[in-house]
Amino acid sequence: MLRNALARFAQLAGENLATKPVTVTVPDIPQTLAKCLSTGCRVASASFLVLAVIFSPATKAQTWEASDKTESPYFYMPDGDPSVDALPLKATEVDVKIAGVIADVTVTQTYRNEGSRPIEAKYVFPGSTRAAVHALNVRLADRLIVAQIREKVRARQEYEQAKAQGKTAALLEQHRPNVFQMNVANIMPGETVRVELRYTELLANDAGRYRFVFPTVVGPRYASPQSPTRSEQWISQPTLPEGVASPAKFSMKVALDTPIGIKEVVSSSHAIDVKQPNDKRAEVRLAADPTRAANNRDFILDYRLAGNAVESGVMLVRGKGGDAENFFLAMVEPPKAVPERIITPRDYVFVLDVSGSMHGFPLDTAKVMMRELLSGLRPTDTFNVMLFESSNAFLNERSVPATGENIERALSMIGQRGGGGGTELIPALHHVYIQPKPEDVSRTVVIVTDGFVSVESEAFGLVRKNLDQANLFAFGIGSSVNRHLIEGLARAGMGTPFVVTKPDEAKDAAKRFREMISAPVLTSVKARFEGIEAYDTVPDALPDVLAGRPLVIFGKWRDAGDGASPRLTIEGRRADGEYRQVLPVADAVDGERFPALRHLWARQRIAEISDQEALIGGDSGLREQITALGLKYSLLTKYTSFIAVDHEIRNPNPQGAVSVNQPQPLPEGVSNLAVSGAYVPGAPEPQTLGALFVTLSMLAMIARRASRQRRRHWTL
Repeated sequence: MLRNALARFAQLAGENLATKPVTVTVPDIPQTLAKCLSTGCRVASASFLVLAVIFSPATKAQTWEASDKTESPYFYMPDGDPSVDALPLKATEVDVKIAGVIADVTVTQTYRNEGSRPIEAKYVFPGSTRAAVHALNVRLADRLIVAQIREKVRARQEYEQAKAQGKTAALLEQHRPNVFQMNVANIMPGETVRVELRYTELLANDAGRYRFVFPTVVGPRYASPQSPTRSEQWISQPTLPEGVASPAKFSMKVALDTPIGIKEVVSSSHAIDVKQPNDKRAEVRLAADPTRAANNRDFILDYRLAGNAVESGVMLVRGKGGDAENFFLAMVEPPKAVPERIITPRDYVFVLDVSGSMHGFPLDTAKVMMRELLSGLRPTDTFNVMLFESSNAFLNERSVPATGENIERALSMIGQRGGGGGTELIPALHHVYIQPKPEDVSRTVVIVTDGFVSVESEAFGLVRKNLDQANLFAFGIGSSVNRHLIEGLARAGMGTPFVVTKPDEAKDAAKRFREMISAPVLTSVKARFEGIEAYDTVPDALPDVLAGRPLVIFGKWRDAGDGASPRLTIEGRRADGEYRQVLPVADAVDGERFPALRHLWARQRIAEISDQEALIGGDSGLREQITALGLKYSLLTKYTSFIAVDHEIRNPNPQGAVSVNQPQPLPEGVSNLAVSGAYVPGAPEPQTLGALFVTLSMLAMIARRASRQRRRHWTL
């Protein structure tokens, strides 16, 4: 009830402050209150300031300003100007074609200006972490404009120039590998603009299951006051309040074609209609569901094939032309796991996010997840649990044996926590890695979070820097987790990412985790080609092969010239001795039939270099490598963008155009506490309590003065 009252007050205050934004920090509350009272504002307003103290982090400015200048997400509030269309995104259509293990995706965003003034539409939207975005087209009535890849700064300059000239232009930028921004300038009144972007991604087999994921919403990101990412404008995206659906339509269709019979097609996230003309083809569409919005959570499609075994093998693609490049893709089924009895004891450190964005459904799901994870430990294992938000703390001074008593005590303490405070991931990781560990124990770090932070690169570098201390598994909890963080942490920590979208998935995820970490089935892995010369392979260093997780290798190749038949040999160590597997290589196919492989290789290579850049930092020359790869292979990266410009001048008065930031819905299950200024800190800071004491004292003094004035008035 109190939160609803605060939300209503904020709405009313926003209407009054629409022409004059106000920013109030906690130390300023007494001064602001005094000014408010001296100018005759009502006691209700003063009371709201007191509540602001209680519900605000002590060191964070609370801003009720719908503009790009804010430093964090804010609730969208209409400005009441009927001449401006504040919601220009009308629809998003997703067309997916899956052939074998490669998905080709076309996303069409339809913008329409239903106001009476020209606008520039800005929209932050998510994408797959593995997506290789390689094309952008813009359709204006009967005209098609094909975008060009440019260095990011140059693309921005070309866009701004076209906007100032009154030309319709579109700019696609990458803020994170899974967060993009579309800017469309000079959309005229009554005009419709359709923007099409295309990407491809690899769908690897995971324990006999293939999964296609399409994220639909970017969750609100927490930016630490000390983080260098805090000034990034995309973080300050407008957000619709909890329970308010986006008016933009969302549609999805998937055409699935496989060389092996399809056994099952299901979605755990959406209601779907599935048609199967034959056993090797399936057509999927969203089913009508008036009770739930479709674009406030990840769309997840799982399918199984008639043969559950991973199809091990190597695909060679031969380019055309004198300087054409040849590419390969190798997928290797892991060997069977060895018995647990010969595996050395392990220590597990569970790092649980209890911040404001985890409040409610995500934290409830995380608690179920933690019970499943802890209950699966062996008596010979040890464990500890860290809870983190604005601060962090371990439940035990050091790791304790995984006895039933210790596990129940940990679960009881976890169960008492609610969500509140910021998401200070980096200090938590630092605290984890300084914990001492016996030399004969293998340590595994398990992070459980929604990932709503903006410090991904810092986190990846920190994890990779401490690989000699522990490997890392990441569990993303929620309907729209930050998969870039979850998958990147696991990649940097040589572990595996898991995403749990609802409580009933926790048991299966925990079971998969236990199967994987019961023993790495193959370590010290090496891949050796014969008959061809392989180079520029990714990953550079092959990770441990875990149960149910196939080994995937990309690379380039050229003829070895020795006449030997091509083959791939995988070597490594198991707990019971040496391991060796030889795979034949199929004849090379025409590169024009498989153009996706060059994009997929380049995307993987860029991800690897980006991890190195996060670890090294500074002017390492890696930025130039990423830029060169993006330009050569026509890929969207953090240093390259797509720019499309219409040749016609369509807006004679471009200075009069208005910029509009398309708001996003809150992810399903995420409360208003995830938005900056709305969450509750875990514990009041000293300066908060001091400001609160001063403010309450002033209110008490004002109340006494008002009472004396009323008595004097009655006496007269």
